[in-house]
Amino acid sequence: MKRTALTGLFLTAALLASPAFAADDLCDANLQQIKDDLTTGATDMGDDTLMSLKEAQKEAMAAKAAGDNKKCIELTEKALEEADKGEDR
Repeated sequence: MKRTALTGLFLTAALLASPAFAADDLCDANLQQIKDDLTTGATDMGDDTLMSLKEAQKEAMAAKAAGDNKKCIELTEKALEEADKGEDR
């Protein structure tokens, strides 16, 4: 009985912790994508798009440093969408 309860406790803890790690990974992945876009896409993007990406990167890194992964993800997702629109023009 104890073994079953302990196993259940560990499984519950692992399942509850997974979204937190996923959010952190998504924030990091988006920041890396922005960095890559700034490095390789600088010639394809307009000045406004570049400035917008740099500002979003700065704000997202500050949010991540403050432990606000949700805000980091929101900022980076929005910036990446805007960058994609800017490249299509």
